[in-house]
Amino acid sequence: MKSRVLIITLLGLLYLPGVVRFTPAQTSQPTAVAQPLKTVTLRIGKATLEAEVAVTREETSRGLGFRPRLADNAGMIFVLPTERATFWMKDCLISLSVAFLDKDGVILEIHDMMAPDPTKQIDDSSLPLTRSDSDKVAYAIETNLHWFALNGIKLGEKIDPPPEILRTLKR
Repeated sequence: MKSRVLIITLLGLLYLPGVVRFTPAQTSQPTAVAQPLKTVTLRIGKATLEAEVAVTREETSRGLGFRPRLADNAGMIFVLPTERATFWMKDCLISLSVAFLDKDGVILEIHDMMAPDPTKQIDDSSLPLTRSDSDKVAYAIETNLHWFALNGIKLGEKIDPPPEILRTLKR
């Protein structure tokens, strides 16, 4: 009986205006089921971040897309193939902050990236890009919007463990 009441309640929420709204951007799903990524605990200053590790082209392309939320101290670290980085918010439902790091794990830059308005249809070519200013980028960390600021993390801080171990996590 309790499960029936729960199902009816949940179905009722779908019909309340403004509570749950599905738009084409929110309902689009990737064609392939993503495999779970390996995770690593990163220490940055006094903060701890549980980060999924994106190494392959497929993993880095998907990033944190299609996720309706991200836990408070969760994120993703990207092992990048080039020394310049460009990120966009394709299929991203939540706003994020991104830190660009050098090969030694030192934070070079931190940028905020706003998720597209889910009520508006936006062509991929119109999505804003976030580019690194530095040409020494080897890694990027994405996490919740303002996470770095809220944790007092500044440019020049270094992640621990050293990032070279991330390159060994290739599938």
